[in-house]
Amino acid sequence: MDHRVSRRTEILTNHLLRRAPPHSSVIQPHRCLSYSPPELSNEFAFDLREMRRLMDGHNLEDRDWLFSVIVQSALFNRRERGGRIFVCPDYNQSMEQQREATLRRIEYLVERGVFRGWLTGDGPEEELRKLALHEVIGMYDHSLAVKLGVHYFLWGGAVKFLGTKRHHDKWLSATENYDMKGCFAMSELGHGSNVRGIETITTYDSNTGEFVVNTPCESGQKYWIGGAANHATHTIVFSQLYINGSNQGVHAFIAQIRDSDGNICPNIRIADCGHKIGLNGVDNGRIWFDNVRIPRENLLNSVADVSPTGQYLSAIKNVDQRFAAFLAPLTSGRVTIAVSAVYMSKISLAIAIRYALSRRAFSMTPDGPEVLLLDYPSHQRRLLPLLAKVYAMSFSANDLKMMYVKRTPKSNKAIHIISSAYKATFTWNNMRTLQECREACGGQGVKSENRVGQFMGEFDVQSTFEGDNNVLMQQISKALFAEYVTCHKQNKPFSGLGLEHMNKPLPAIPSHLTTPTIRSSEFQIDLFHLRERDLLRRFAEEVVEYQARGESKESAFILSYQLAEDLGRAFSERAILKTFIDVESTLPACSLKNVLGLLRSLYAVISVDEDASFLRYGYLSKENAYAVRKEVPKLCAELRPHALALVSSFGIPDAFLSPIAYNWLDSNSWSSQL
Repeated sequence: MDHRVSRRTEILTNHLLRRAPPHSSVIQPHRCLSYSPPELSNEFAFDLREMRRLMDGHNLEDRDWLFSVIVQSALFNRRERGGRIFVCPDYNQSMEQQREATLRRIEYLVERGVFRGWLTGDGPEEELRKLALHEVIGMYDHSLAVKLGVHYFLWGGAVKFLGTKRHHDKWLSATENYDMKGCFAMSELGHGSNVRGIETITTYDSNTGEFVVNTPCESGQKYWIGGAANHATHTIVFSQLYINGSNQGVHAFIAQIRDSDGNICPNIRIADCGHKIGLNGVDNGRIWFDNVRIPRENLLNSVADVSPTGQYLSAIKNVDQRFAAFLAPLTSGRVTIAVSAVYMSKISLAIAIRYALSRRAFSMTPDGPEVLLLDYPSHQRRLLPLLAKVYAMSFSANDLKMMYVKRTPKSNKAIHIISSAYKATFTWNNMRTLQECREACGGQGVKSENRVGQFMGEFDVQSTFEGDNNVLMQQISKALFAEYVTCHKQNKPFSGLGLEHMNKPLPAIPSHLTTPTIRSSEFQIDLFHLRERDLLRRFAEEVVEYQARGESKESAFILSYQLAEDLGRAFSERAILKTFIDVESTLPACSLKNVLGLLRSLYAVISVDEDASFLRYGYLSKENAYAVRKEVPKLCAELRPHALALVSSFGIPDAFLSPIAYNWLDSNSWSSQL
């Protein structure tokens, strides 16, 4: 009895004083685990710097500079784990604290010149620098990237591209320097994706030369407006413009919502959207306008104008074209969201794969060593196809950015379609990747400091904002339908959107597939072409059939949603594969090109294996579909030796990953808690 009391006293004392228990001679550990850096057992077969150059595509030095700026500042929540420094927002903070931290970080980055030229600069080089730095910021914190995106890309982009010289002179420098804070009031409680249906009303008072903005009903309140709840001083208001009782459609206006001291302006009501599943560093708000008067000059008038006497003026007479011009700023949003999704997939895969290269589980023999997670074929199958996808999507993201920065009025339609396709495809893939990586990290994936699990709440919204993914996929199919009908009616060849393959004979698929054939880029692109052209034909025929039964064109599109979704996927995956093949073709024969060939083949076969269309519509026989499926584990096994090199080529600093990507034993040791 006395022995048990003294033993309990000793244990309690050690616990209270945080002392390690004394070494026991009674129970000896069988074998303690030790951490072995994967670099010690994994050789790099290709040049990591060259691979990173291909992956990032541009502005590597600017990216590395901003990585360093963030890592070196205590404002970014530096912390030490296992002998390494990591930076990550503190998600244990309250919503109010997270918002304040976001604002302080923006002010710090302004002082460091990060946003120089983001609005006053011109040309592709300035835009690519802006995109590169925004990508780095998003890798640190989605809230920070979104708040900046609203201010610079949406508010600032609207002023720059929808406004004219009078707006540029007054607002661009102040916006770039963060002397004023802008937001973007498009979405409403009752209308999100359907912008044409927004209910906010603006009329013109020719007696005073002012526009009068009103929220006519509760469903017309502006909703989810980033920056509105706390910090924004001005907003772009999207509203139905009525001139002499006639609705001229949706137009964009500048309205002040707070004074320089942060007080809400007269006739403006603002409420907070409240706590969210993620992005709590962004102050999303709701806005009501009660007869708010703004100067006539506050109409962003590059598309349309109103004279002092109240005459409506626009060089664009077609209502649909005018509406499309007003939505142009959203294209930058879709571009940045698509690219952001790829980079978050990179971070989660780098963490999960590095962990799988050092964490062991179970033995193959009774007393044998435990096996590395990534040496299990099932674990390879979980992570390596996603790695192939993120490589494929990185090349397509770079291609999209180049299209965007070199855009012309003629290319805007194609950029809209492709950015919509990639935004939906990349964000859906990111959420799947985050979930798989979270599970692949086991219990460690649940800890916020290991980032992956936290990302799921932070990035889920990407499937919704700047266009619901399902709606975007149907828009893509509508655009492809229009191209199909036009080319057939006018008997002209397809041109643009990568549809030139429609002018060629129908691809022939071999009746018996072998490994060399399946891994051939020619076979892969033929198969993807076959799927896309057949689905486009089926979709067009189904829409026409519904119309023949008396359905309207819009109703026919809605009823054909299943084929529309299949077609949207086929278009996106074909475009991604074609871009991957184009990147490969620029490289000389080398080990790097060989590894890219494995990744491209894995991307192609996993896309085929995951899409029932190939069997449903008979593009592959059951035997050939089985042959394609069997290729997946073979390619995973061949890529396994390159896994560390492939995630190291992402160029992501250690500090932007997480403790389990490195010495997870040290970071969880007793001494690390002291």
